[in-house]
Amino acid sequence: MAERLVDLGWLRIFLEVGRSGSLSAAATALGLTQPAVSYQIRRIEEQMGVALFHRQHRGVELSPEGQRLFEIVEKAVGGVDNLVRSFRVEAERPSVRLRTDYAFSALWLIPRMHAFRLVHREVDIQIVATQRLDRGAPESGDIAVFFGTRIEFGQSATLLLPEKVVPICTRGFAERHGPFADPSQLAGTTLIHLDSEMPSPWFDWESYLSAYGIGRDAYAGRGDLRFNTYSLVVQAALSEQGVAIGWMGLVDSLLAARTLVTAGPMLEAPERGYWLLPPSAPNPHAERLAQWLLSEAAAGQR
Repeated sequence: MAERLVDLGWLRIFLEVGRSGSLSAAATALGLTQPAVSYQIRRIEEQMGVALFHRQHRGVELSPEGQRLFEIVEKAVGGVDNLVRSFRVEAERPSVRLRTDYAFSALWLIPRMHAFRLVHREVDIQIVATQRLDRGAPESGDIAVFFGTRIEFGQSATLLLPEKVVPICTRGFAERHGPFADPSQLAGTTLIHLDSEMPSPWFDWESYLSAYGIGRDAYAGRGDLRFNTYSLVVQAALSEQGVAIGWMGLVDSLLAARTLVTAGPMLEAPERGYWLLPPSAPNPHAERLAQWLLSEAAAGQR
C-alpha cells in the first residue's frame, strides 16, 4: 500500500495559516486553539521533511517550499469548495419530474418547454418518457401525462387533449396516390400503422375505417408500414411513405406549416385522450407546471 504523506484534513489548516501569516489568526478563523494549529503545522512539516514556514517575531512567513505547496493546496481546496457549493445549490433547487410517453414528449411537450423555462428558471424539469402504458399514480413531486380514459385515471385527472384524429400525408403523396375525397379511398392505399396492445387504446386504421362503415382486405394496400413509436409513424408520413393517423395536438404544427396535409375527415373520441395526473402530495412547483400544461393545451384548442 502506498504511504500517505499527509492527512487531507490538515491542508485547510495549512492554507489558513499561509493566507493570514499568523497562527493565532488562523486558529480564530478555524475555531481552534493556537497550540492546536501550531501542533498540526509541525506534524505536516515533519511528515514532509521540510520547513513550510519561517517563524518571525510577529507571525509566520511561507518558505519557498511552503509557497509551492500553498499554490497547489489553494487551487485544490478552492476547487473542492466550489464543487461542494454547486452540490448544495443543486440540492436546494426545486425540481419536478414529468412522466409521459414518447409521442407526447417529442411532438407536444418539447417544442413548448422553453416557454415554461423562460418564466420559471428556478425549477429543474426532468422529463421521463416511456413506451410502457404505465397507469400508476405519480409519486410525490411528480406529475404525469398519459393516454387513456377517465375510468382508468379517476376523478383527480384532468383531460388535457381529447382524442381527435385525421388522416395525414404529404401533399406530394396525396397528389400521386389520391385524391382521398372519400374515406373509402384510403382503404386502397399504403397505410402507416402504430402498433399497440389489443384492443387498441386509441384509434387505429381498423377502428377509423370501420367508423365510416369501410372494410379493408388486409392485402388491399400497397405494402403497409408498422412502427412501435408514434414519432416514427410521423417521420414515415413526412418521408411520403403512406398515410398515417394524425392526432390533433401532436401534429398541429406540421399541418399549420403545410408540411403535412389532411387526407380524410376528422374523427373524435371525447372520452379518451391525454390526461394530466397531479402529484400524490402537494407540491407548489409541480402544481405550477400542471397549470401551465393546462393553459397551453387550452390555447392550442381555441
